Amino acid sequence: MPHGIKDEVAIIGMGCTRFGERWNDGLEDLVIEAAYEAFEDAGVGPEEIQGCWLGTVTAPMIGIGGTALADSLKMQNIPIIRNENWCTTGHVALLEACMAVASGVYDVVMALGVEKLKDTGYPGLGTGRGMSPVLEARRTAPGSFGLIAKRYFKACGLSNEEGKALIGKIAVKNHDNGSRCAKAHFHNRITLDQAVNAPIIAWPLGLFDCCGNSDGAACAIITRKDLAKKFRADPVYLKGFGISMDAMLPHLRPGFDWLRFDALMTSSKKAYEMAGIKNPREELDVAEVHDCFTITELAIYENFGFSEWGKARDDIESGFFCRGGGLPVNIDGGLKCFGHPVGASGLRMTYEVYKQLQQKVDNPERQVPNPRLGLSHTFGGPPQMSAVAIFGNELG
Repeated sequence: MPHGIKDEVAIIGMGCTRFGERWNDGLEDLVIEAAYEAFEDAGVGPEEIQGCWLGTVTAPMIGIGGTALADSLKMQNIPIIRNENWCTTGHVALLEACMAVASGVYDVVMALGVEKLKDTGYPGLGTGRGMSPVLEARRTAPGSFGLIAKRYFKACGLSNEEGKALIGKIAVKNHDNGSRCAKAHFHNRITLDQAVNAPIIAWPLGLFDCCGNSDGAACAIITRKDLAKKFRADPVYLKGFGISMDAMLPHLRPGFDWLRFDALMTSSKKAYEMAGIKNPREELDVAEVHDCFTITELAIYENFGFSEWGKARDDIESGFFCRGGGLPVNIDGGLKCFGHPVGASGLRMTYEVYKQLQQKVDNPERQVPNPRLGLSHTFGGPPQMSAVAIFGNELG
């Protein structure tokens, strides 16, 4: 494996807006809200930032390049680099910023993800021409992920009723967690009966199996490990990361089984190797994973080695991924309760891990006891691209 950057960089400040239908706020308002919380958290000002990495997917003309950051924060004469990598955009911004510091080029940099998704009118169903004008047409995101659910039910010998109840328990868990998180879009707890009997979006995925559309932003300030404690007593260190882009459209490739995703397995393996993790199920204390649909979270359990292949059902039934379980997953409510303003999600998920590792979560009910290692993750495209980051609160 190439030389990694374990413990070479640290996050010294983070900020996150309230996510939701922010009709009265513009893109710049969200940028300022997230950035200034991060500045205050790190004890720095915008004049100390040497470079910025911006993640946004649907920003209008004012967001082209780094304009949204430069104008909103009055930053000038420094590099501001924008990326768009589907749902992994926020993670890519964060990890590019980390690599810039680890390379020795910069000492203090910022990564920020922002999206005003509600203003676009995007309905969330992904209707229209597919990802490839030659190979597919009129694909929808719920339709594609619904195929994963159907395949999983069949492979594990689950009836439709058993499968619906299984993924419904993930929705119930995440809504219960989100009800305790002030910055989440949705705070409604739901019952299993509501999840199972909700209107169908794309069989077998119902309304509560799908994440919503939201506006939001999140920000991280990163520095070298040897400088970190000059800014704060409790920095959070990057332990490992993995980014993987699968070739072609996986679901059109011969032999693709809708259960094993190369991008998920490869990105998590790379992150574990860099972090020195042998058994993620036992070594991780908290995880934020890409639950765009309930079945996505279930698939991630097995592709990431949190559960054995075909055994996620046992862990869901036992509450292993719930608050108080062996590995709490999406303890802030995940995409199910925050929605998915695409460019912001990866940094928002990392914000939760950051606060957990510092034991500074806004609601003590959500605090994981004595955490050491946390994982954040996004999964994007047909699905085709995955980004994983692992953080710890101790060096070594």
